Amino acid sequence: MVSSAVRTVGALAGLLATLPLDLAVVGYSLARRFDPPFDTQGSSSRTILISGGKMTKALQLARSFHLAGHRVVLVESPKYRFTGHRFSRAVDRFYCVPEPTDLGYAKALRDVVVREGVDVFVPVASPAASIHDADARNVLDGYCEVVHADSETVRMLDDKSRFSQMAESMGLRVPHWKRITDPQQIDTFDFTPGREYILKRIAYNPVGRMDLTRLSQSTPERNAAFARSLGIDEGDPWILQEFISGQEYCTHGTVRGGALQVYACCKSSAFQVNYEMIDKPEIRSWVETFVKTLGVTGQLSFDFIEASDGQVYAIECNPRTHSAITMFYDHPELAAAYLEDGHSVVEPTQSSRPTYWIYHELWRLLTEPQRRHRLRVILGGTDAVYERWDPLPYLLVHHLQIPSLLLKNLKSGRGWTRIDFNIGKLVENGGD
Repeated sequence: MVSSAVRTVGALAGLLATLPLDLAVVGYSLARRFDPPFDTQGSSSRTILISGGKMTKALQLARSFHLAGHRVVLVESPKYRFTGHRFSRAVDRFYCVPEPTDLGYAKALRDVVVREGVDVFVPVASPAASIHDADARNVLDGYCEVVHADSETVRMLDDKSRFSQMAESMGLRVPHWKRITDPQQIDTFDFTPGREYILKRIAYNPVGRMDLTRLSQSTPERNAAFARSLGIDEGDPWILQEFISGQEYCTHGTVRGGALQVYACCKSSAFQVNYEMIDKPEIRSWVETFVKTLGVTGQLSFDFIEASDGQVYAIECNPRTHSAITMFYDHPELAAAYLEDGHSVVEPTQSSRPTYWIYHELWRLLTEPQRRHRLRVILGGTDAVYERWDPLPYLLVHHLQIPSLLLKNLKSGRGWTRIDFNIGKLVENGGD
């Protein structure tokens, strides 16, 4: 507890030290009254409800809808009521609603929809919320359009083993896998000689997801001990998945009626806070085949691995908005691609710069040896939160939202593993 408190106080002190510089930058932007990068406002304005207000991807969508002439209502749970994004020029109204796991969540969304005359709900779900947003669709249908898949589809996509089974049924490539509901299944599993496997929890695991302990035919004792340390049972299943060495990629896709309308692909890593568009035709083809066959509407994010032989394998699907959406900060057609059937596929513009979060980059600059590389990343990209025409979210994410969470954490004595400025929270055991 003491070490956690020291880390928390240190983080608060660091944010306080940077406050004068951030005040100067934001003050200059406010004084100059910069114009936005584009303005596509027309006559068909809608009211758009966006959830997940603490996350940068929600801010990006709010800005894109706002600049396309739509009115934006943002919601978030009380824990994150001090999100800096609520102060964006793009946000017309902000509401606190119960946590997605709360029985009153769907009703609270419906109340906001009715009160604000919402036309379209675009969930920006945390891993813990995507299924609840799908369930809420049953309450919201008839009141507004929901850009999210139905409950059964989201549950299937969110389950790594069921997703793998579905992809295989479409003839699409995934790593060799087996659903594990009892540690003894590891003892009897027929490990392919020369191949390694990893265990991944099917439920969201914010801390343990980084554990890539390798299991193989040659390590039976370690396999058994590791499996028994995880608490695997019928109610908490895991997936045993072949570990394929290679380059990881992540994608974002917005789909309407099985048609891919927004697409982005980036190189990926375990803790991803840098996004730069890359052209991988075989990955896009995989995504297009899957969503067309499924006939889904919603936002689907996939993780891929490219093996040394050039073959690509889909590791998992996350049926929610990906932070790669931040690459569309200067795209005038993003809102239309979300809202209109038959829109051509929108990708990041040729002029868009890679996105990052400056506080993550500064920390790496101070703690990692490749300082020249980090400087090139900073100079060649753009901060995902800061916009000179809309600077207040940048100031208040770093000097209201995160400090409020740190102070609450300090009071409760609860530990945390890192600050994630991208999703606007402290990463904690058992967190959201």
